[in-house]
Amino acid sequence: MKTFAELGLPEKILATVEKIGYKEPTPIQEQAIPVAISGRDVIGAAQTGTGKTAAYALPILVRLGEPQKHPRCLVLVPTRELAMQVEEAFSRFAENAQERFALLYGGVRYEQQLHALRAGAEIVVATPGRLIDLWEQRFVDLSHIEVLVLDEVDRMLDMGFIEDVSRIIRMCPRQRQTLLFSATVNKTIREIADWALRDPVEIDVRTGTLAAETISHAIYPVAGYQKYDLLVALLARTQYKSVIVFTRTKRDADRITEWLEANKIPVATLHADRTQRERTAALQGFRDGKFNVLVATDIASRGLDISGVSHVINYNVPEHPEDYVHRIGRTGRAGDEGQAFTLFSPDELSQLQAIERLLKMPIERKKLDGFNYRTEPLMTIPGAATTKKKRRNR
Repeated sequence: MKTFAELGLPEKILATVEKIGYKEPTPIQEQAIPVAISGRDVIGAAQTGTGKTAAYALPILVRLGEPQKHPRCLVLVPTRELAMQVEEAFSRFAENAQERFALLYGGVRYEQQLHALRAGAEIVVATPGRLIDLWEQRFVDLSHIEVLVLDEVDRMLDMGFIEDVSRIIRMCPRQRQTLLFSATVNKTIREIADWALRDPVEIDVRTGTLAAETISHAIYPVAGYQKYDLLVALLARTQYKSVIVFTRTKRDADRITEWLEANKIPVATLHADRTQRERTAALQGFRDGKFNVLVATDIASRGLDISGVSHVINYNVPEHPEDYVHRIGRTGRAGDEGQAFTLFSPDELSQLQAIERLLKMPIERKKLDGFNYRTEPLMTIPGAATTKKKRRNR
């Protein structure tokens, strides 16, 4: 494995990388950084938690050099949470970062975003809807964009942004560098890459199972009406540093939060009905250790870059198998080990089977010792392959 010094980064950025505490590049960083510095377009396929942001942020800072007081780089992301994470990462790598960035996302007032644009921000990190809104009002100029980054492209397509993404690509100059990153690369993404990128270098550092090898998985079958009780019991018997509990609906997120608070468990909540101030406070409290549990809907399954998350618990089986990969990708990041538990009720069988087909492996079924199951849990599926234990289960 190469060192950061061997990737073509200048001394100034190397000093910052060392100060942050980065020891050695991840595979996506090792392969993407030199190519991006050279000016080539990139298609980067990598799982969540593999350091994709640094893989494009560091080369961009090398390319841009001194500020020029107009937007030169556009980073397009699917959610406000990811936008904030990307801006935070750039800020760690760049000096005087606040003078160089505009962070554009919906759900908040325009004033601060317009101030950043008028002050001459050259790196714009944006979600599709707010960017188009400001562009149509002529508040943002994309005519000088030198580098376009399309981050979490598969998620943007899942969220129905394909037309917006295509429109934004056309807003940018044809002569530019384009860096496309995605956890999955399907036919639609290939079609976008064919017309949006020029002779790209393809980099694929995904493992065969899509999920990071540092994550151990377990399915806990239980009747739907006992999920709350099993969740509390799991938390009581698990030695976790911090855990994210994912659920499908805002209503379930609020109910779970109330239940955990009643059991004296410090918990924060993150979903679309929370104000931006509440969401920011929840994330900061979780990072700082004020809350050891974060309950979130899928708005947070991508876009969160929180180190040290030891466990992910899926309160329900995700409806889309790709969402399982992105949910559990919040743990086991940057080489650390993590555990992912999923509470599974019989009516979710088809979703679970779809996940196992995507992963190309069965997931181990477990019973929680001492838990009072009122209905015998579904531990085996007729005709399914025998589950093999993973070596990292603890």
